[in-house]
Amino acid sequence: MRAFKYLLLINSLCMAALMSFVAVVGPLVRTLGLAEWHGGLAVTIAGTLWVASSRGWGRLSDVHGRKRVLSWALLGFCSSFTVLAAYFDVVTRISLPLIGLLALLIAIRGVMGLFYAAIPVVSNAWLADNFPTDVRRAVLAKLGAANAVGMVIGPLAAGLLATHNLNLPLYFAAGLPLLAGYLLWRHVPASAVVEQGEKPTLAFADRRVRLPVAAMFLATSAVLAGQMCVGFFAMDRLALDAQAGAKVAGLAMAGVGVALILIQLVVARLHRVSPQAMIGFGSLLAAAGFAPLFLTTTPLGLIASYSVAAAGLGMVFPAAQALAANAAAAGEQGLAAGTLSAAQGAASVVSPLAFTVLYQWNWVLPYLLACALLCVLSLLAMSQTRRIKVASA
Repeated sequence: MRAFKYLLLINSLCMAALMSFVAVVGPLVRTLGLAEWHGGLAVTIAGTLWVASSRGWGRLSDVHGRKRVLSWALLGFCSSFTVLAAYFDVVTRISLPLIGLLALLIAIRGVMGLFYAAIPVVSNAWLADNFPTDVRRAVLAKLGAANAVGMVIGPLAAGLLATHNLNLPLYFAAGLPLLAGYLLWRHVPASAVVEQGEKPTLAFADRRVRLPVAAMFLATSAVLAGQMCVGFFAMDRLALDAQAGAKVAGLAMAGVGVALILIQLVVARLHRVSPQAMIGFGSLLAAAGFAPLFLTTTPLGLIASYSVAAAGLGMVFPAAQALAANAAAAGEQGLAAGTLSAAQGAASVVSPLAFTVLYQWNWVLPYLLACALLCVLSLLAMSQTRRIKVASA
């Protein structure tokens, strides 16, 4: 399907834009004289809005159509990103009170996160609309691989542009959703809106989506444990200075992106493995990837451990998304996708602070907790697999 290829490109462009901001936010925050936690607060507020809006975006796309709502989201994401780039450009030239700098940063970054939240939700719902249940996991895995490409390309481009000007990556990134919007308008046809009967009541606790919601929350928490602690680990456990630590941390995250691309292309071909079994095995593999960090003392060991963990997590996410999509009715696909996205957003609100506090107590604790969460997820998935086998016997 030609439109599917363009939808993959749209998601890759938007992820690249988002990750471009992540790559330069630290230096920009330092340039403005803000503290590190100020940047973290802005991300937390954006995560809170992500949680609050995900199900609403999904519901809107169920009622008004996927293309229309995705167009709104891309326009809002592009506009808010442009405002964010202009904000950094202006405040580096003029003097503003600290409270004003912080309030503006939180407000603009929050709105940007609010609009971005719709993009994966509506894209997942569009895929569920246009592909039958037996191939949904494959197409969702390809969508994950497209996002992983953006995760690799975005920081790389931002790093190169930042050598000329710190604000340049933000203006570049603001143009990516604009390009994505053009591709959506030109190459993705509008789909028919599903006639709504009674208002869908799909909730977080709905039996149909309990395992996918748990998978998205627990797996995203493990991802954030790795992201939040990798730089500290490189400096503290590998005895590197800040510059060398940042370089090794960047290589580790690049390894994560490559591993995600490769594993999700493999997952797209594993049609006979059930989503429950994929979640169970993938979470165990991710835990096995984090476990060697307790003994690792070399950069290569860090990169290898993160890559193995990413491979496992790359199996969990598309399987969970496919499981929820297959369980939801036609008029609930947007709501189902929004529910899973909200679970991810909830993890992004709770986990960064929790894991960094644990790291301050003892560097082992965040990785130990990540391993424990993944083992719990594996047990939940295996338990559901067992129940299905007993019921079908």
